[in-house]
Amino acid sequence: MLIGAHVDVAAAISQASAVGADIAQVMFGDPQSWKRPAAPDAATLKAQAEDAGVGLYVHAAYVINVASTNNRIRIPSRKLLQQTIDEAAAIGARGVIVHGGHVTADEDQQRGYDNWRKCVDGLDLKVPILIENTAGGKKAMMRYLESIRALWDTLDGSGNLDGVGLCLDTCHAHAAGLDLETVAPEVLGITGRIDLVHCNDSRDMAGSGRDRHAPLGQGQLDPEVLLALLREAKAPVMLETPPENHAAEIAWLREQLGSENP
Repeated sequence: MLIGAHVDVAAAISQASAVGADIAQVMFGDPQSWKRPAAPDAATLKAQAEDAGVGLYVHAAYVINVASTNNRIRIPSRKLLQQTIDEAAAIGARGVIVHGGHVTADEDQQRGYDNWRKCVDGLDLKVPILIENTAGGKKAMMRYLESIRALWDTLDGSGNLDGVGLCLDTCHAHAAGLDLETVAPEVLGITGRIDLVHCNDSRDMAGSGRDRHAPLGQGQLDPEVLLALLREAKAPVMLETPPENHAAEIAWLREQLGSENP
């Protein structure tokens, strides 16, 4: 089982190596910006990652919402997502994580799923996209199991479906009110795949809808339930907890899961 953490793109490999990570997640710039994403030096980062044996993932900007019915949001979102995919390919990334997005409270959710299908059909998937479940929003595309099922049903038949995966965030699932004891096999039953797990504890109670990460063992999640979820998901594990905790958390996860640094 590969284990890693979110790091700064400007020092990605040194930070990953310092905490004993097999994989690392980066972002290109301000997550709330529509600015074209760019790695500081894509060729150098790719070479450094290959030399260190660290697998890279890219998290797309939070502003992206390809489900939106608002042209001023949806069209720039598609453009920004494609630009992120292109830049991720340049650094040799294994995937691009992107939030599922939402429609507004008075809109039919199917419009959002249909917009996702149009987006996926039109992408040049140089690397896979991994759609992430979200913590809140009644009209979110990826909050509830039935939402995830509706999106995957809508994507079924797309020529790009093989390039669409799922990122399961444990804090988001808890905050959404999903049962962490069963969510991994339930999601696998819907999508057939979990490509990455964002392994985060939660500051808030189950069903709160609040996305506030906590260090492992310092939040609301039962550590044994979390470990069981990771075993069932059988996917690479990425920490999005405070950086000062990463070395200890990676060591603990390896000890508990019997995973060795390759």
